[in-house]
Amino acid sequence: MSRIGKAPIKLGSETHVNVTQSVVNVKGKLGELSYTLLPGITVQIEDNVLTVQRAEETKTLRAYHGLTRALLQNMVTGVSEGFQKTLHIFGTGYSSEVIGPWLKLILGYSHDILLQIPKGLEVTAQPVPRSKGTRSDFQSIIVIKGIDRQLVGQFSAEVRGCRPPENYKGKGVRYHDEHVTIKAGKAGSK
Repeated sequence: MSRIGKAPIKLGSETHVNVTQSVVNVKGKLGELSYTLLPGITVQIEDNVLTVQRAEETKTLRAYHGLTRALLQNMVTGVSEGFQKTLHIFGTGYSSEVIGPWLKLILGYSHDILLQIPKGLEVTAQPVPRSKGTRSDFQSIIVIKGIDRQLVGQFSAEVRGCRPPENYKGKGVRYHDEHVTIKAGKAGSK
């Protein structure tokens, strides 16, 4: 039995799951998501507990079993609590702002970068306030929220990929909990 696949999924009072044929619909206070089950995988709901089962013990079905359970758990968490990623922009002159359905990034290139915000995501970009006497290393904060974990992670990776953090000055876009090791340059290695 898959250790992940056999774990039950507890449903909250505001979360409703409906299974029709091989499509699972999860509805909660933040929205609705659906997933098509892979062949050989079934879902049962008893007493607000969702369990995933497989038809036979093949290697492929064991892998699908854990995958399906993880995806359904993410769907239940997404419609009840949602997912969020926070990115920080480091670098002098770097900035970001949301213009309608676009995220505009100024990251030291000769051009501005415009990324279209996918439907289902809520993106906010705010500059870090500067006050006299205090110093902040980063210039801007981008917060990406949504109910689909894959979509939130994919868009966050696209934003970070526009200017990944470099190791000499630490400039670039990084996750709020990401640690970048700063290397010594040529002058510092002597």
